Amino acid sequence: QVQLVESGGGSVQAGGSLRLSCVASGYSSRPYSMGWFRQEPGSEREAVATIDSDDSPHYIDSVKGRFTISKDSAKSTLYLQMNSLKPEDAAMYFCAADEGPLWTGLPLMESRFGYWGQGTQVTISS
Repeated sequence: QVQLVESGGGSVQAGGSLRLSCVASGYSSRPYSMGWFRQEPGSEREAVATIDSDDSPHYIDSVKGRFTISKDSAKSTLYLQMNSLKPEDAAMYFCAADEGPLWTGLPLMESRFGYWGQGTQVTISS
């Protein structure tokens, strides 16, 4: 059973940076796709960025150029470097994973992922 544990959330001023981490355990030897999603209270969970089993990254438009997703397979860790943070980036951030590649043409689909972490809170002050 795959387990995902996020860390790195916190409170930062607008314009600042945070790096989220997600440590995975229980993987099989097959390649995994992973992703970061976020959710504000009362809102639907939305994709932020995903990384394919071949390490190809995908981003929603609002974070392109500010966020970078990366994966260190040796450490079984997924990262999200978030720069130039804006108040609208505040949310609970969740790590997700599943075996194999992302769906062709639909790289940011939440339903692609079967394993989820508990989340880490990001708060932005203006």
